[in-house]
Parts: sequence; structure tokens; C-alpha cells
Amino acid sequence: MLTLLMMIMFFAVFGRLLGFALRVGWGMFKIAAYLIFLPAIVLMMIFGGLIYVALPILIIAGIVGLAVRA
Repeated sequence: MLTLLMMIMFFAVFGRLLGFALRVGWGMFKIAAYLIFLPAIVLMMIFGGLIYVALPILIIAGIVGLAVRA
């Protein structure tokens, strides 16, 4: 009976740790996406000749950045 209780507690603790790790990983991915991937994609669009697509993305990102900052 004690073994069953310990197994339940084991899965409860490590299940919560797994959930926490997934939340932290998702947050780190969002930060990397905003800081690394978005500017790289916009620069590739500009150098590739897609300035008409890249310019509205830059404007929207600027407005969102100003709105979040305030």
C-alpha cells in the first residue's frame, strides 16, 4: 500500500514539473521568436525583394511594441 502511495506521489510531483518545464520552454520559444526569428525573416524579405510584404509587418510590430511598452 505504501508503494502505491509513493508511486502516485511520484507521478504527481514529476507531472507538475513536466508541466512547468513545458510552460518555461514555450515562453523561451516565444522570446526567441520575437527577438531572433521575426527580424531575420523580415530582413530576408527585404533582401529578397518583398518590401511590400515586409513594410506592413514592420509597422504592425512597431505599433504592438509601442502599445505593450506603454
